[in-house]
Amino acid sequence: MHDKAATRRVTVCLTGGGTAGHVTPHFALLPGLAARGYRVFYVGSAGMEKPLVRAQGIEFHTIASGKLRRYLSVQNVLDVFKVFLGFLQSLAIFVRQRPDVVFSKGGFVSVPVAIAAWVLRIPVVSHESDMTPGLANKLIAPFAKRLLFTFPETKRYLPATAMHVGSPVRAELFVGDRERGLRFCGFDPDEVLPTWLVMGGSSGAQRINDALKELLPWLTQRARVIHITGAGKGIGYVSPRYKAFEYVRDELKDVFAACDLVVSRAGSNSIFEFLALRKPMLLIPLELGSRGDQVVNAAAFLKSGWALVLKEADLTTASFKAALEELAAQANKLRAAQAEFAGRDAADKVLGVLESQLR
Repeated sequence: MHDKAATRRVTVCLTGGGTAGHVTPHFALLPGLAARGYRVFYVGSAGMEKPLVRAQGIEFHTIASGKLRRYLSVQNVLDVFKVFLGFLQSLAIFVRQRPDVVFSKGGFVSVPVAIAAWVLRIPVVSHESDMTPGLANKLIAPFAKRLLFTFPETKRYLPATAMHVGSPVRAELFVGDRERGLRFCGFDPDEVLPTWLVMGGSSGAQRINDALKELLPWLTQRARVIHITGAGKGIGYVSPRYKAFEYVRDELKDVFAACDLVVSRAGSNSIFEFLALRKPMLLIPLELGSRGDQVVNAAAFLKSGWALVLKEADLTTASFKAALEELAAQANKLRAAQAEFAGRDAADKVLGVLESQLR
């Protein structure tokens, strides 16, 4: 008799959300998953992950999600019920979709998904991007078969069975076209000027935007500036050497190829992408209202010689200008240090771990 189970495609559930950093690393795995013939679907909240994932053509399932807070709030009590509802919804989704393995990138939405998988004896593989584990990944850890991490230093915070794999980087970023990126921004590719990229993470950074606005008359005399502002955070500056976007998706690989120097927050996924692309960077890590993960990430990159760092508390027009001048002066030194980094195989390592759980 024909065995239907033997012909069923391997199914992988991806989960994670809250910021783009908990979503876009999944996309680095998609070519490898497709090459293996695996079916993929995503479980997330109705937040920013939903349009990002659907734009990749991935089947998306929405669940309720509460926020994990480290401070006392009445909302914490209400969100317990949201997490429980998300758990029940995840159970129902898994019964229908029958995933063979779940890969989590963290964020609060991933907690009920991981618990539901554990209840149904579906193996969970969880990946931590930052040097110090986030609260969501700490809660997921007891339910995960394998814990993976990006920074070698993270090992001391995790069980001995945890595995260092690095940060999965999307292969498409390595085939960006500089000229196409400059034209997309309305710049003349033949103009001999450096191009700076300034961005503040997936939701933007108003403090960086405000500091940049003060310096743009000076900076645009010396360079072209591409500015990813975040939704609703434009600064209204007009110059033929300045181009602002709230968000860039399909053309991001070309924008990255077009830039020579980068100013950014210190979210792990973004800075490892810039590292893999050999982009000298000035990091201004998020400090206020944060658990401090970006501060630690930035310190690690500074120690390795891959980036310069300006503390958010020290961000003024004068300090920002001085830091930009130093970045331009140190660019070649930073590129030389970045050239020693060889961790471009993180996606393959993650795929290997997922395959091991199928066996």
